[in-house]
Amino acid sequence: MSNRWPFAWPLWLMLLVWAAGVAWAPRAFAVTVELPADVVQDKIRGGLLGHLLGDLNGLQHEMKYIAEPGNVTEYTPSLPEGAWTDDDTDFEWVYIVAMQVRGVTRIPAEDIPALWQKHINRLFWCANQYARQLMDLGMEPPLTGYVPFNPWSDFNISGQFVSESWGLISPGMPQTAARIGLNYTEVAISGEPAQTTQLFDAMIATAFLTDNLDRILDAGLAAMDPKSVVSQVVSDVRGWHQQHPDDWRATRRLVKDKYSRFHGAMRDKNGFELNTASVIGALLYGHGDYVRTSIAAFNFGWDADNNAATACTIIGVLKGGKWMMSQGWNIKDVYRNTTRDNMPMDETITSFGDRLIALAERNIIEQNGKKVARDDREYYQVQVEKPANLEPLPDQAALTARLRSSKKAGIAEGILRGASDRQRAGAAYEAICLDLALPFIEKNAAEWAKAIEALQGFPKVVGVLFQSEVPAANPLCQRALAAGLKKPENKVKIW
Repeated sequence: MSNRWPFAWPLWLMLLVWAAGVAWAPRAFAVTVELPADVVQDKIRGGLLGHLLGDLNGLQHEMKYIAEPGNVTEYTPSLPEGAWTDDDTDFEWVYIVAMQVRGVTRIPAEDIPALWQKHINRLFWCANQYARQLMDLGMEPPLTGYVPFNPWSDFNISGQFVSESWGLISPGMPQTAARIGLNYTEVAISGEPAQTTQLFDAMIATAFLTDNLDRILDAGLAAMDPKSVVSQVVSDVRGWHQQHPDDWRATRRLVKDKYSRFHGAMRDKNGFELNTASVIGALLYGHGDYVRTSIAAFNFGWDADNNAATACTIIGVLKGGKWMMSQGWNIKDVYRNTTRDNMPMDETITSFGDRLIALAERNIIEQNGKKVARDDREYYQVQVEKPANLEPLPDQAALTARLRSSKKAGIAEGILRGASDRQRAGAAYEAICLDLALPFIEKNAAEWAKAIEALQGFPKVVGVLFQSEVPAANPLCQRALAAGLKKPENKVKIW
C-alpha cells in the first residue's frame, strides 16, 4: 500500500489507514507514505532549532521553579551569539558525527566507551557522569546504565534529553527512533527512564505525519510499557488538562502533589516523573504555538531547559525551519563547541542540520524506504511504523539475580588473578554492587585487599559513588564501606 502525500490522500485519511491497518498488516503490506524530501528536511531543521532554542533559552529557568511554578509571561526566542554545546544536545552531537564517519545508525555498545573517552570528559552530570567513570573501570554499556551499578540510572532524565535527535532522523518510524534512542540513552539509564526515550522518540517521529497533538501523544503512550509510571504520568497530565483546560497552574500543582516524592531534593528535580509531566503539560497548554509552549515549559519548572528542549523539538517539527526563521527572531548560524574534546570547532546550526538530514536519509533507506525523483521534486518513500513498546520494564530483582550469576566467575577471576589494577578494581566494584564481596573478604582477604586498593586508585569512581546523594546510592555506599573502601576525606573533583 502506498500513498503520495500531500498530493493524493488527505493526511487524516492516510493516518486513519495507518492506525487501522498497520496494526494487523505484515511487513510486506505495511503502509508506505511518500513525503516531499524538502518538507521532511525542513521539519528536521525546525526540530533541531526548537531543540537548541528550548535548551539554551531555557537555561536561565533551570532548577529555578521547584516548590512554586515560574511566572514568565513574555518571551522572544533568540540566539544572538549563536548556539553552543550543552549536555542537552552535545551527547547526541558526538554520536551523530561518529555515526556519519562510520556509516551506521547504531554504534555498537562495545565501541561507546572509547568514543566517550575521546570526546566526553567534562561538563556532564548525574547518570552520565557516573557512567563515564564506570567506563574507566572497563565497564561497557548497557551495564553502565544498569541500576545495580549506576545509582542514578533508575530515575535520571538522560533517557529524555539524549533522545530527541533519534526521532528527528526517523520520520514516520517511531519504532526505529526508539530502537536507536535506546542504544544511546541506555549508556546511562534503564527501567522507567528508558520508557521516556521510547515516549519522546515516538512522539517526534510521529510529528512528521500529523500536527494533531492528541495523535502524537497517543503514539507516545503506545510506545511505553503500560505498567510504567511514565505511562501513568502522561495519562494523569492529559486528564488534569481536560479538567483544567485554562489553568496550567492547577495541573502543575497536581503534578507536584502526586509526583514530588523526595521533598524537592535532586531525586525530584532531576527525576523523570516531574520532568516528563512538564513536557506533556507544556505541549497541552501551548496548543501548538511555539512561544506559548516554550513559556509553559519554563513555568512548569524543575529541569526546565531540558523540558523546553524536548517540547520545542516537537513543535519545531510541526512548524518547520523556514517558518521559524521567518519570525524575525535573532538567530546567528553558529553551533560553538565549548564542551566536547576532539570535535569540530566550526559547526553551525545549518551544518548540524545537514548531518541529521543525511542520517535521516540513510535511516529511511535502511528501513526499506527509498528516495525518488518525480516532476523536478524529490520524495522519501517511508514505510510507516506503528508505535509499540520495544523494551518493557525489567524485573529488577530478576535482572540483579542474572547479573550475580553471570558475573560471579569473572569477578572471582579479576579479584584472585587480575592482570591489572583496572581489572582488579572493576571486579571489586562489581562484587560490591552485586553483594558478592563477603566470601572474598572471609576467604581471600589478601587478594580482596589488593582489589580494594586498586579500586581506591580510581578516585573519580570512588568520588561519584560517595558524592551521589540519591536514594539508590545509600545502600551501595554502606556495602562499599563494609567491604573496606574508604570514603574520600575531601570532595573529589570529577572534571
